[in-house]
Amino acid sequence: MEMDHYEHGIPSWVDLGTPDPTAAAAFYGGLFGWESFEGPPEAGGYRMELLRGRTVAGIGPAMNPGPPYWTTYVTVDDADAIVPLVAEAGGAVLAEPFDVLDVGRMAVFADPQGAAFSVWQARSHPGAGLVNEPGAYCWSELVTSDVEAAKAFYGKVFGWGARVSDGSGGSYTEWQVSDRSVGGLMARPPGMPAMVPDHWGVYFAIADHDDAVAKVTALGGSVMMGPMTVAVGTFSVCVDPQGASFNVIQLSGARAG
Repeated sequence: MEMDHYEHGIPSWVDLGTPDPTAAAAFYGGLFGWESFEGPPEAGGYRMELLRGRTVAGIGPAMNPGPPYWTTYVTVDDADAIVPLVAEAGGAVLAEPFDVLDVGRMAVFADPQGAAFSVWQARSHPGAGLVNEPGAYCWSELVTSDVEAAKAFYGKVFGWGARVSDGSGGSYTEWQVSDRSVGGLMARPPGMPAMVPDHWGVYFAIADHDDAVAKVTALGGSVMMGPMTVAVGTFSVCVDPQGASFNVIQLSGARAG
């Protein structure tokens, strides 16, 4: 699905902070078929990843200590206006709003349980130009130690509603904007190591699950968990060669691209 505009409150972009952007670009290019283009010198080594000529994700040098990670960006009308909302809801400002060249304005926050996320006020770059089809970003999911607190926080910050469903694996919440699901929320699974913080995970759609996980390992990555089948498809949790985790999902039925 091609996208040229995102409404306020819709997750619209993901990027990877990693110690070796060149190696990461080679890995994800081999896995998803992305073409990688490094920006101008003032972009600091940030790369735009393209599929079918449209932007799908970013890869850049890690800006913080610790393992590499994928970040989810939520489109907002005014990045500066989000700052007091986060503070009032008990979150933290990790990076005050700042301009990114002429392409947009962003800020970085953490919710009360410590999960980091970013907001994006678009200018010339609206976000991912291709979503919900093989090789493209399709979903972000918050894994948290306090589901009810997360519902309250993100409801205050973005106005998100929450639709809860119960399945064999327990309750799952879908974030809602105008009665449309825009992301997920789940409690930390019992077996998750304590060293893994609450976090926003990202999903990329794939055409064939078995083929994709075979490519992950052939390219030097690993499969942490899976395959697992849920209502919307079959997915696995993977780790790239630099240690960043991500999910791949073969969507089923009408959700498939």
